[in-house]
Amino acid sequence: MRYVRGSITVVLIMVIAGSAWAGGSNYGITPGTRPEIEGRISEWTVPTPMFARDPAPGPDGMIYITVMYANKIARFNPLTETFTEWELPARARPHGLLVDWDGQVWYTGNGNGTIGQLDPSTGRVVEHKVPSGGDPHTLVIDDWGIIWFTEQHGNRIGRLDTRTGMITEFEASGQPYGLALDKAGNVWFCEIGAGKLGKLDPKTGTITELVLGKAWAPRRMAASPDGSLWVTLFGKGSLLHFDPVAEKLLKEYPLPAGRSGGPYAVTVDGAGMVWANEFYSNTVVRLDPNTGKIRIFTLPSKGLGIRKMVVDAEGRVWYMGSHNGHLGVIE
Repeated sequence: MRYVRGSITVVLIMVIAGSAWAGGSNYGITPGTRPEIEGRISEWTVPTPMFARDPAPGPDGMIYITVMYANKIARFNPLTETFTEWELPARARPHGLLVDWDGQVWYTGNGNGTIGQLDPSTGRVVEHKVPSGGDPHTLVIDDWGIIWFTEQHGNRIGRLDTRTGMITEFEASGQPYGLALDKAGNVWFCEIGAGKLGKLDPKTGTITELVLGKAWAPRRMAASPDGSLWVTLFGKGSLLHFDPVAEKLLKEYPLPAGRSGGPYAVTVDGAGMVWANEFYSNTVVRLDPNTGKIRIFTLPSKGLGIRKMVVDAEGRVWYMGSHNGHLGVIE
């Protein structure tokens, strides 16, 4: 392993030092814990199954998703099992989203280079233009209301202050993909095209890199309640456990489907149990880091194409099948 130190060439806005944790999920809610996982799986077909993706829970218990090719945000009510949809501005092509503590929905406008804000109570949408015009991809939020996002092909990390709408960008490399925050507020991200992990220090704007292996293809990343990070290695068929304080790899866990399984999404519940999907085998696995035991959940529908999973406040695991239009939950 070696570290490469980089720099930024844009104006750096200093941020307030301090811990930024957002409940350990970086998505605005605290992930819940279920004493027992029964293994019950339910799925619903979204109204507009045009590459729906990236579910996120809101503080109201609703599940929000982006519908990328239909240019919409959809909301699912688990109590009534009904959907609501909102149209977005032309060419937004929403990719990722999250819901803040006030119930505002923030999404990455991958098609028109924006970070959008949807108020579900009114349907009003405000767009914040990314200065470089890049392709916003995945986003997280910290305790100060700062949204951090990746620009995969633009090779940048972005910072949006939700209070002012101001966006700052930091030059990166390696096609930044998934990202997460550590307890010190550092921004960690996957360089899927270079086989590296990147770290952005928000106080200095400095980016450093940890070299893994180009064929490893690190894809998504999730923060655990204990402060450690978990990464799916799409090219190796395994999960990587990482200590962001010591900046070292702790352990690699090969997954049941092997190298051809394509682990993609990863999320961690309130008890520190790690959930990941195997893209090509239609399975979700649950890893207990304390014992190393892996439990496999075979999903009821085929050809799902899961790209994102998230744990809600009740400890349920939600996933979205982009290929077959099925929103699902494991409980």
